[in-house]
Amino acid sequence: MSEEERVFSVEEADARLGDLALRLVRIQEARHRLMEAAERIREAVVVDGGGHGGREYFDAMDVLRGEIEHFAGEGIVLRDPETGLIDFPSERDGRRIFLCWRLGEDRVRFWHDPESGFAGRRPL
Repeated sequence: MSEEERVFSVEEADARLGDLALRLVRIQEARHRLMEAAERIREAVVVDGGGHGGREYFDAMDVLRGEIEHFAGEGIVLRDPETGLIDFPSERDGRRIFLCWRLGEDRVRFWHDPESGFAGRRPL
């Protein structure tokens, strides 16, 4: 683990879940708006060059960018925005692990090795 990488305890990770859950919902909503706007733009390209709907697309991109930058700035790994899966870098028995949490779970209850990922989740 690099000295610069933030390491979270279970308690520190749990304390952030309320804010992170709201941010994940914003990411999901912005992603959905982005995909809808992109489809409208694609359809409009044939008719008017795609100008209609562009503002919504760029607004959604701004939201996504800001939220993803927040996660990165906090040292939290956003694994899957669609399911709201995030990892908190941590340590267990002197080795690097990730505390694993998914939107809808009430607290951090799982961890996994960097190599095993979500499929290797184990209860704390």
